[in-house]
Amino acid sequence: MVPMKRWLRDRWQATYERLLRREISGAPTHVAVIQDGNRRYARERGKDATDGHREGAQTTEQVLDWCADLGVEELTLYAFSTENFDRPPEEREHLFDLLTEKLYEFADADRVHEQGVRIRAIGETQRLPEYVRDAVAYAERRTAGHDGFTLNIALAYGGRAELLGAAREVADAVAAGDLEPGDVDVPEIESRLHDSPVRDVDLIIRTGGDERTSNFLPWHANGNEAAVFFCTPYWPEFSKIDFLRAVRTYESREQSWRRTRAERALALVHALGTEAAAARHVLDRLRHHLPETDVEVEVDGDEQPAD
Repeated sequence: MVPMKRWLRDRWQATYERLLRREISGAPTHVAVIQDGNRRYARERGKDATDGHREGAQTTEQVLDWCADLGVEELTLYAFSTENFDRPPEEREHLFDLLTEKLYEFADADRVHEQGVRIRAIGETQRLPEYVRDAVAYAERRTAGHDGFTLNIALAYGGRAELLGAAREVADAVAAGDLEPGDVDVPEIESRLHDSPVRDVDLIIRTGGDERTSNFLPWHANGNEAAVFFCTPYWPEFSKIDFLRAVRTYESREQSWRRTRAERALALVHALGTEAAAARHVLDRLRHHLPETDVEVEVDGDEQPAD
């Protein structure tokens, strides 16, 4: 009976995956993931926290494949936050050992080099033990020449601390006369952040049931109004179905934004009383952003379907 249930479950999952994949027409460029729930997953199964972290690491490897399948160009993983330094020493040491093991393993993996994956660490890495820093340096050095995909690993990372550090550096530069207050702009701030992600974040995924972004990449995510997907599975349970649902959420949000911008532009055309020829030109450019069911838009006495 159990094998039959498993077979039915596997068939259902495979079918649902295909359905979700057909509903997705593209993919976010940059996905950031808060991998939450490793310890709770282990505790509910009577295991040690170290077992949960190790099973979570297997999920991380799968996510890399899913990103490659969809065409995601950058992935940032929240592997170790500044708050994690407060965890029990034994658990903290296991995390450091696991991170070190995976960094060396990824840096030497054939698929990493075949896919052109560049590995980078972001955060206050100087706070990490020397052997972890050595692993980080090895992974970054081994993949420095790749540009097919970027894998950022957030280690000893805290978003508030990152912004505070950048603000202090700017203030010091202004006080020293090396920087004019009027020259403080977006590129100036970004140049002072931790080895920043290459691109703004399009989608944040958080597992484990909590609905908060935990101070993760505030400049690159909040500033870009990234979509956020919260889900209940713990990180070791996170499946491709969950990942595809997250991407579908991102796409729906993007479509909603495009529609809103198009509707505002159409309203502006009417409000300004633009000449008919110019208005039709604007409508032609915006038409594909609006569904066929939208009301028709009247231009200078003529009705143009806003489809």
